[in-house]
Amino acid sequence: MAEIALTGVSKLYGGNAKTASTLIADGLDKATIFARTGCNVALRDIELTLPPGAITVIMGLSGSGKSTLLRCLIRLIDPTSGAIRFDGEDITRLNLKALRTFRRQHVGMVFQNFALLPHRTVLQNAAFGLTLHGVKRHEAEARGAAWLEKLGLGGYERAYADALSGGMRQRVGLARALACDTDVLLMDEAFSALDPLIRAELQDQLLGLQAELGKTIVFVTHDIHEALRLGAHIVVMRDGRIEQAAPPATLLAAPASDYVARFVAQTGGPAR
Repeated sequence: MAEIALTGVSKLYGGNAKTASTLIADGLDKATIFARTGCNVALRDIELTLPPGAITVIMGLSGSGKSTLLRCLIRLIDPTSGAIRFDGEDITRLNLKALRTFRRQHVGMVFQNFALLPHRTVLQNAAFGLTLHGVKRHEAEARGAAWLEKLGLGGYERAYADALSGGMRQRVGLARALACDTDVLLMDEAFSALDPLIRAELQDQLLGLQAELGKTIVFVTHDIHEALRLGAHIVVMRDGRIEQAAPPATLLAAPASDYVARFVAQTGGPAR
């Protein structure tokens, strides 16, 4: 199980990043920094430890920085500053070759838009990550088929993605990630495009799998109900910064700001 720790992580887009970093340190808000420097602050001075073997949910509205933060975890986006440590190793210091090895061995990812290859069968998609890693085809397909069966897609191995519903496609994406048996699973709004009933069904499946596998999962959503249902630890973001990071019970009982309280109010919990 992997512990992930972020220290002083910021991501700035645009010129004059040095001046923008100084203004961040001075406590100026995102809009003021952009007006003065033309620099967009996507993440600002993130300090966060994600517990190993648990589901951490990162939530917030569009533009809050939640997906940027997720992508920084495996340097699909490189942070401007700060350290990102997996079990003590700072991945911001890895060269490209070492980074690719790290991703291949330690992290799986499930995307919102399924990211299936339309010219490959369901089984070939489920095995795709393993074949990229150099696993022989028969072994990769056997492992992919086992996860398809576990996720209720046995019998669909020879079908193509365009013959599947949205929920079925997302199960294929999940099977592909799980077949690689990585320490960490990153899920970027993985269920948000699905109908409510299918979404609830996949949430149940994810919770069941987590109870069995005990992986470190980072799940991004904009939905407080989904966050409370899935997360053992919830990180609420706004304008590139963390408003509160806490277990669900703490979030409901003691929201740290009016912004968090407004989210909690949607659940019928305490607001102020």
